[in-house]
Amino acid sequence: MTDPLIDGSEFDPATAADAEPAQRSPSPRPRARFTLDDDTGFNEVPKKYRRFYRRYRGEGDELAPNEVLCPVCKVVIRSSRELRVGDRVYCMPCMSRLTIVRGDAGRLEAKVEY
Repeated sequence: MTDPLIDGSEFDPATAADAEPAQRSPSPRPRARFTLDDDTGFNEVPKKYRRFYRRYRGEGDELAPNEVLCPVCKVVIRSSRELRVGDRVYCMPCMSRLTIVRGDAGRLEAKVEY
């Protein structure tokens, strides 16, 4: 594929390691890649997208660096790469566009854009 906006290696951690360093965007520290489980038990979105969402398990639930909690529907949104401040994610269950911000407690939180 020649479209720079839709690069398949960006979504597949297995092929991302094979990409040349010159093709990657310059950043102070490379983003960590994560392999997502195919079945998280979350059935409120089409099967194709189920690995990107999971249910929030309450206050004791620790979020990984690639996860953020949707403040609207309380669903955990997962990414195949590390999330950083300024990233935008989409919550399919409630159809909200979210921006990642640093919360008062120091952890990553989502702010609703629309």
